[in-house]
Amino acid sequence: MAVNADDSDDSRIVEGGVIPGGAGAAFTLQSPLAFAIPVLIAVPHAGRAYPGSVLAHMRDPEFAWRRLEDRYADELARQVAEQSGAGLLVAHAPRAMIDLNRAPDDVDWDMIGGALNHASRHSHANRRARSGLGIIPRRLPSYGEIWRGPISQGELDARIEEIHSPYHRTLAQEVEAIRDIWGTALLLDLHSMPPLKRRFGCEQSPQVVLGDRFGASCDGSLASRALIYLDRHGCTVAHNRPYSGGYVLERHAAPRRGLHALQLEICRTAYLDDSLDQPSAGLPIIANMIAGLVRELADTTTRLGQGINYPQAAE
Repeated sequence: MAVNADDSDDSRIVEGGVIPGGAGAAFTLQSPLAFAIPVLIAVPHAGRAYPGSVLAHMRDPEFAWRRLEDRYADELARQVAEQSGAGLLVAHAPRAMIDLNRAPDDVDWDMIGGALNHASRHSHANRRARSGLGIIPRRLPSYGEIWRGPISQGELDARIEEIHSPYHRTLAQEVEAIRDIWGTALLLDLHSMPPLKRRFGCEQSPQVVLGDRFGASCDGSLASRALIYLDRHGCTVAHNRPYSGGYVLERHAAPRRGLHALQLEICRTAYLDDSLDQPSAGLPIIANMIAGLVRELADTTTRLGQGINYPQAAE
């Protein structure tokens, strides 16, 4: 792991991991020197640092990255962190190279040339990979195969060792450092999503999906307060469906140890232009709203660290 630290007046910036192929650091952590709130925002799917070798291996790079990236969710998170005082962990490695919200054994071994782990081809561990979206995404719905051919076992191992492992090690260390200071910590795993279809007779499709792994990843007071806040601000919200939280929450959430985690999916139409490619005038508006949510959740998290519980239902 290659790390470069740059201390400023109020925060510490650490670059970690390496993108194989010479595209730079795999992620950046911006950590307040004095934690104003017990919250870390993580953005695993907005990376745009594509090595030339990866682009050359993709059948249609521009189409694939538009579908795979949480386009400019990193910029949204940066503004939220600046306004709220939260820490910020942003991946630069693109999801096309390695999906940081998947387990390291969630591999479609049929796309790995000379794979050594044939016994795992049809295991429970790689169930997501068989649908095309494992740790190395293989195919997209209504599009098909992303890659021109398989990658080598060595490429897979390098991406796990130089991107996936240091990212999750850094994330774990940071939330535990926050917990050690405050008595508790909240990880907000920030994503964006394509527009969802209206369901069950709803007049509007969800603009936000809040995931807590059906109550397993955080104290219920956090999800309750988030839902109340978003409803108060006019957001149509879905809870755990269709996104309840992935590997990030599964690995890092441990409410009994004071480590709480929520996944937040924001509809891309809320902050991107009509082509869902570039930030729109809506981005600072959404950032301001989410920053307010972070501050409210920080208050709840602080009270949990002090042994004070909020009611789990709206008053």
